[in-house]
Amino acid sequence: MEPLASKIRPQTLDDFVGQEHLVGAGKPLREAMDRKELFSFLLWGPPGTGKTTLARMYARAVGADFRELSAVDAGKDEVRAIVGKPGGMRFEKATVLFIDEIHRFNKAQQDFLLPFVESGSVIFIGATTENPSFEVISALLSRCRVFKLRELSAEDMEKIITRAVAKLKIKLLKPAREFLSTVTAGDARQAISLLENTHRFYDAVTVETLKETLQSPNVRYDKKGEEHYNIVSAFIKSMRASQPDAAMYYMARMVEGGEDPLFIARRMVVFASEDIGLAQPTALVVANAVFRACETGGYPECAINLAHGVAYLSQCKKDRRAYDALRAAQEEIRQSGALPVPLKLRNAPTKLMKNEGYGKGYQKYDTDDYLPDKLKGKKFLQ
Repeated sequence: MEPLASKIRPQTLDDFVGQEHLVGAGKPLREAMDRKELFSFLLWGPPGTGKTTLARMYARAVGADFRELSAVDAGKDEVRAIVGKPGGMRFEKATVLFIDEIHRFNKAQQDFLLPFVESGSVIFIGATTENPSFEVISALLSRCRVFKLRELSAEDMEKIITRAVAKLKIKLLKPAREFLSTVTAGDARQAISLLENTHRFYDAVTVETLKETLQSPNVRYDKKGEEHYNIVSAFIKSMRASQPDAAMYYMARMVEGGEDPLFIARRMVVFASEDIGLAQPTALVVANAVFRACETGGYPECAINLAHGVAYLSQCKKDRRAYDALRAAQEEIRQSGALPVPLKLRNAPTKLMKNEGYGKGYQKYDTDDYLPDKLKGKKFLQ
């Protein structure tokens, strides 16, 4: 019953496919493993690119015990069961604590990890598909190196598919290989699972049988492929056009496809300021409340919160002036550079600065133009 992905998981870096910028000759992760360097780090990258495999390889290379948790169903108790209390439990040898989807740990859970990482009680490795700058607390992030994994190339996928086909002892013609590589969009784990399931269901693996296996909506909605971006685009544009029915449909497509609810909610937070803006300032409050509800509740209940937010945002009046003003100001800065701040607007904490004219003539609530001299009269907010 062991999954095919587990059966063909590479055991050494020489067998590992992809991520040459990290594990190639002279590259950081290979050097760390070769030198048996002990340090905590984060692996950030798309699904199915080798994060778990690299974590296991690192633990093996440095001679450490490997303990694995998933942030989806683990919390403080599960961490405590492994590492004990800060400064208390000690291991006979180095222990790697690998937490998959670390971005799903909330702030309190991540804070709980800090004493163990700081003291070196464990070597912490976190895996995430989300930008750690936004999803990992700064205190924990500052104590970890971050390695960015890239989506697997077509050549990488071909190597992995060839390895899987050999293990299954089946034939796979070129059209089926190409379809399998394309439809899984650089996700090796998904490609292997699709190949294995198709072989189990139909024996012969062809383009047609692969498509039949893809009937599962969770597979059809590829979070990294073109359909993903098409649906997200349709979702935003439907809200922008004040069409709640269409927006609700595309939101439901993402929910049924297993999309991270925080991804959907994050798009709504951006939309509230970008497209609704000054027309209904409370839209940002609602969008943030939806994000928080999704963060604390999760599926399936948070789908209701998403629906509430979509219905509200879609029907709000739209005003992009704040967004347009920001972009216009940014473009002006790129064109004119960092222009000097007018003297009267500068702070004057010292006598020398006052003598230089800093703050001279400034009065609260006056109606003078505060822009730099070269931009007097310029309008960004229309």
